[in-house]
Amino acid sequence: MRIHPFRAWRPQPEWAAQVAAPPYDVLDSNEARALAKGNPLSFLHVNKAEIDLPPTVDVHDTVVYNKAIENFRRFRREGVLVQEPEPTLYLYRLIRAGHAQTGLVACCHAADYERDVIRKHEKTLKAKEDDRMRHVVVLNAHTGPVFLAYRPQAELDALTQKIQAGTPLFDFKSADGVQNTLWRVPETSAWVQAFAGISVAYIADGHHRAAAAVRVAQERRAANPRHTGAEEYNWFMAVLFPADQLRILPYNRCVQDLHGLTVTAFLKRVQEAGFTVKQKAKPQPAESRNVSLYVDHQWLALEWPPDPKTDAVSCLDVSVLQDRLLGPILGIDDPRKNPRIEFVGGIRGSDELQQRVDSGRAAVAFSMYPTTMDQLLAIADAGQIMPPKSTWFEPKLKDGLFLHDLG
Repeated sequence: MRIHPFRAWRPQPEWAAQVAAPPYDVLDSNEARALAKGNPLSFLHVNKAEIDLPPTVDVHDTVVYNKAIENFRRFRREGVLVQEPEPTLYLYRLIRAGHAQTGLVACCHAADYERDVIRKHEKTLKAKEDDRMRHVVVLNAHTGPVFLAYRPQAELDALTQKIQAGTPLFDFKSADGVQNTLWRVPETSAWVQAFAGISVAYIADGHHRAAAAVRVAQERRAANPRHTGAEEYNWFMAVLFPADQLRILPYNRCVQDLHGLTVTAFLKRVQEAGFTVKQKAKPQPAESRNVSLYVDHQWLALEWPPDPKTDAVSCLDVSVLQDRLLGPILGIDDPRKNPRIEFVGGIRGSDELQQRVDSGRAAVAFSMYPTTMDQLLAIADAGQIMPPKSTWFEPKLKDGLFLHDLG
């Protein structure tokens, strides 16, 4: 696969901690307003620009994108963000609760996405692609990286260790307790050559960012009669991690109601669907083919036997739950669009699920066992698609620490 050094916009080291922000899609507008309150340097003013507008403004209104470019220009004008004088690469390490992962910050080519050198495991929604595409076009920049994984390579591990022995560009702990460390790579050719030997990479997180970036490249390619493939718009920003360093947390589910059923009738239907229901379960399942269910102020365990006839997607816990319970029993026909279901990242813990049910916000919650990286890679290699919200990667990459200018 191809990687490409780029002239990043990045914060001055003394402001990096204030600028760094969660990805745009892990916070709602109210959460973003609260997090950025009192911090005019937060990159949320760019990737969630509605926080600087009245709450009544629709997040997809043109005024939101205009506010984003206004704030982006202010950050550059005031020197909060500076542009590297020469194209470069970075190493980005994140440490949370003793878990460390280190990836290479680089640009990847849109054609590698189109040729399935960069493989996917999720479907994207056009509306979400459109939102990110408008953001990229208005700012003429990629403001958040795509999270990629590759199978570990000894050569790249050695290069990584050498860079980490040097002095970082910045090193800080963000509000979520994650230690963020960034090193500039002084010599990029060895990295470019090493990645040329990698035949495939995988989108771990950021499918909509990647799809939007490729659509921008396709539009600009079509509009440029002198297109060569080397133009900056052909490249999109990513952080590439060895797959064995990544940690997946569960992506849990809450459903607003029991689809007209009483609790007793609901549990009877669950048993008829082939699940074994056990009392006094732990809030977090200890292994696959187990889901912890919270309803009527109690945790129950759902278990089921393996089915050797199913494929890699059908045997996922999230698939079994959707196909046998959420769809036929609770009427969640399309989990991507049905407003009665909410997805809760595993970082929020099982207490969050219990609170939602006890408060009446949901009628039932499902605490999942996490999908594994081996499952993800196998499904992507087979060209299959996971159900929505199958994986929650943690720690999350920060937005605002490096940006790719499309030129």
